Amino acid sequence: METGAHMPVGSNQSQWEDDLNLLLEAAQAAGARAMEYFRNGPEVWWKNEGRSPVSAADIAANDILRSTLLSARPGYGWLSEETDDDPTRLSRETLFVVDPIDGTRAFIAGKDQWCVSAAVVHQGRPVAGVLVAPALGEVFASRVGGATLRNGLQVCVSEPDGERPLRMAGAADMVVRLDRRALGTIQPIPHVPSLAYRLAMVADGRIDGTLVKVNSHDWDLAAADLILANAGGGLVTLDGAALTYNRADVRHDVLCAAGNAWLGRLISASCDLAGH
Repeated sequence: METGAHMPVGSNQSQWEDDLNLLLEAAQAAGARAMEYFRNGPEVWWKNEGRSPVSAADIAANDILRSTLLSARPGYGWLSEETDDDPTRLSRETLFVVDPIDGTRAFIAGKDQWCVSAAVVHQGRPVAGVLVAPALGEVFASRVGGATLRNGLQVCVSEPDGERPLRMAGAADMVVRLDRRALGTIQPIPHVPSLAYRLAMVADGRIDGTLVKVNSHDWDLAAADLILANAGGGLVTLDGAALTYNRADVRHDVLCAAGNAWLGRLISASCDLAGH
């Protein structure tokens, strides 16, 4: 059983470094634009039959990301939560995968835990990724073959410590079904509204692990997946497999995320969550 995220190994490291710098520029500009709307009552409407909110800030941030990124890399494909899906992306070896505001509900409510998520995906796996959380003053960045940085300083996942419980984030009805025989005592973490930011909290050790409900999307995960992997962790299916991005269906099943030292035990404890 594979319990770590396989990373593509390519010779073009300088390209991914350039792409990372481009992502940083675009995501920080999008975050600054979103902050102009934050706590200022942005227009809000509903999509997906009224299940998902979208605000004027989401659209404004998306416009900045798309214009900045695609003007610099016109040969890349594009996948964004706030852009109608273009199936031509499936023919592109490399593409941008973005969520202009991950945690829109928190953004609308005036809460700080939201971020701009932007990744470059190559041959189905992320090779560069950034999360910009402007209301928190935090920027996470990583590229394939490199470290994970938060505000320029390297971070890493937590290690098991028998003296304290496992700090676990996720829906309460999922956490309660974990097998305690595999994990021991669990300390539930209060709800973190942005999935991408929650994964970043695993990457920098504030959380030991998290569970992801069914139907997360590529744009929620791609950047954070790489950020977690390069901090010593993994985001995997209940079978322990790494995720593949840029498929026809961009939704995912139930997922586990943790530092590599925790991951096998978390997978074993999650056997009852399939289809949840």
